[in-house]
Amino acid sequence: MLIPVILSGGSGTRLWPLSRKLFPKQLMPIFGGRSSLLQITAERAARLPDVLPSIIVTNENHRFMVASQLVDIHLAPQTIILEPEGRNTAPAVAVAALAALRDYGGDTELLVLPADHYISDVDTFTATVTAALPLARQDRLVTFGIVPHKPETGYGYIKTGQPHFPDCPQAFPVAKFVEKPDLDTARDYVANGQCYWNSGMFLFRVSAVLKEFERLAPDILRACGQALDQATEDLKFLRLDAAAFRACPSDSIDYALMEKTDKAAVVALDCGWTDVGSWSALYEMREKDENGNVCIGDIMTESSTGCYLHSTTRLIAALGLQDVAIIETKDAILAAPLDKVQDVKGITDILKREKRQEAESHCKVYRPWGNYESIDYGGRYQVKRIIVYPGQMLSLQKHHHRSEHWVIVKGTAVITKDTEEMLLTEDQSVYIPLGAVHRLHNPGKVNLELIEIQTGSYLGEDDIVRLDDVYGRGTPNS
Repeated sequence: MLIPVILSGGSGTRLWPLSRKLFPKQLMPIFGGRSSLLQITAERAARLPDVLPSIIVTNENHRFMVASQLVDIHLAPQTIILEPEGRNTAPAVAVAALAALRDYGGDTELLVLPADHYISDVDTFTATVTAALPLARQDRLVTFGIVPHKPETGYGYIKTGQPHFPDCPQAFPVAKFVEKPDLDTARDYVANGQCYWNSGMFLFRVSAVLKEFERLAPDILRACGQALDQATEDLKFLRLDAAAFRACPSDSIDYALMEKTDKAAVVALDCGWTDVGSWSALYEMREKDENGNVCIGDIMTESSTGCYLHSTTRLIAALGLQDVAIIETKDAILAAPLDKVQDVKGITDILKREKRQEAESHCKVYRPWGNYESIDYGGRYQVKRIIVYPGQMLSLQKHHHRSEHWVIVKGTAVITKDTEEMLLTEDQSVYIPLGAVHRLHNPGKVNLELIEIQTGSYLGEDDIVRLDDVYGRGTPNS
């Protein structure tokens, strides 16, 4: 049997400003429509033959969005493992393998899939994974090498050895993993036909990968074992022990295992794969107009060619531009030559150093009960639009520095204010004075929409004292 392991812990900084730390690219409908990259990945994995429910590895910040998106596509995972902090892919895989050993035994296979990859030819992907299973059942650690169609300096490469494996004609021994090359070297790799892009997807038997962890990365395996042994169940989630997991060395599975093991095999995969790693990659994938422009949202162009133009809230008018990316969100705009968009991490690093909110989240912030969006802000006031999903409720809480005034715009709300409970409908309002214990609940079957006006000396999200919470959250930003 096959268990997909979907790694969904990344922050997607190379697609800023659309992708943010609290709402990264794998949770967004990057290609339009309603499906996120995570949902697309989970559905692709669910189509594989003899497949068991997935193991999802994610983090505290994304846990409710991950769970909600899987519910939306009617897929129930085996477990959602919460990392207290990112420690790279080797610990994530080790924890998933240990969880699979506990639940299913060592003879099952794990298919490790990053949540933020896109594959256009799902049939070829399925056939290639199926063809690679005999290698995994011979205790090989299989990685999938993407057949390169052009020189690419943004990917690592895998050099193959000879001969191929008789049980899988498109599989070869791994001769060497190569870091991201310069352009001339990349051209040579593509020309010789024996090098593949390193996809970051893997297939191996549970017992085989744990044996290699024990041999090559025992510190990682030991720390992950302790973190799992001391983990706690929290709603739909398996919360790893924070102290044990933070003691785990941070390393990629490539460095920790694949470059050291003598059991590695690479299987050639040609399935329309991309890691959606930059705006230039998205430009290559999207349909273009007669002038070679990709236009998403409210766009007007004149004498502009070869541009990627993405608007979420406002009109972008492009005049006389060539080979430029412009990405607009409500609170930030990125403008850069398409051949420089790989360097956007430099911008996000500056934003983080300056503790700018634009690095963390959008104006619209998602919570397990719904979402809120700041629509106006001043020195001592803030106005938010709040949506509470049917049947959901906010935590029972109070504030030390602000009061709030709620105006119901749509739906029905049950309001708790100190010892009083009241039912409000559209066009009714309530005032929550500073220090009052309060809660908001949507008892209806449609979204509850309201406007919240905050006033006070400090309006930060950390001015929340939670007294009770149905979602088990302990900190204001979770």
